Amino acid sequence: MPYFVYKVFAFHRLECVGSHEAFPEASKAAKALRADPAIPADCRVRVIFAEDAFKAELLLTEVREPQPRTPEDD
Repeated sequence: MPYFVYKVFAFHRLECVGSHEAFPEASKAAKALRADPAIPADCRVRVIFAEDAFKAELLLTEVREPQPRTPEDD
């Protein structure tokens, strides 16, 4: 399964930048995008591991409940 690199914007707008077979390659591509001064301020760069682009986009737009906090977390 490949690692996908996405630009994530507000309102779940996604832009696939590419896919890589190994995590180090995907991580390097994501770090290069994050360091690019031309990237918009409202854009986050994410790496996601999925079977295909459709499943990657489903995972990126999934709304997850926050983890419960305990007094020890503070």
